[in-house]
Amino acid sequence: MIAIVDYGVGNIRSVVNALNRAGVAEPVLTADRGVLSKAEKVVLPGVGDASCAMDALRECGLAEFIPTLTQPVLGICVGLQLMCRRSEEGDVKCMGIFDTDVVRFQPAEGLKIPHMGWNSISDLKTGLFKGLKENSYVYYVHSYYPQLCGDTIATTRHGVDFSGALAKGNFYGTQFHPEKSGEVGALIIKNFLEL
Repeated sequence: MIAIVDYGVGNIRSVVNALNRAGVAEPVLTADRGVLSKAEKVVLPGVGDASCAMDALRECGLAEFIPTLTQPVLGICVGLQLMCRRSEEGDVKCMGIFDTDVVRFQPAEGLKIPHMGWNSISDLKTGLFKGLKENSYVYYVHSYYPQLCGDTIATTRHGVDFSGALAKGNFYGTQFHPEKSGEVGALIIKNFLEL
């Protein structure tokens, strides 16, 4: 069973469609801790404001529960940000799985905020990127980013270098949207399902 955390904040339909394309016929949408603990893999999607998303996780009783999961967990976009220590967006304390903070892009000449569209990922590490070439392109939509740290497994540049993806133990996260990243994203999702 593949579970998607359904906590009222997320691009769940596009994640479901991407999992369907990867051969997962019926991913389970749930905020039930018992169901999540039994899943083979867990996906934590997220869009919008990090502080609102963190509040929603707390209201569901999942903010302290998710870090205790032992199976592979994939956070996507805001889902990844919630796995970091804290976010400048709403100045909110997050789950603290990844050893980094989420900060806002600073305005600079020629720099578009939000960072929206295709950009490359480099310095690829772990099986999440098996079969991918360096500088493959993925799709981003965000104004806040996780800073580089020891958990960084992919780097992207948009004015500054930042963590395009993070991993620690059984936890993985992508700041980009693999479900909107074409063949590259499909391979990343396939790799996650095979971890």
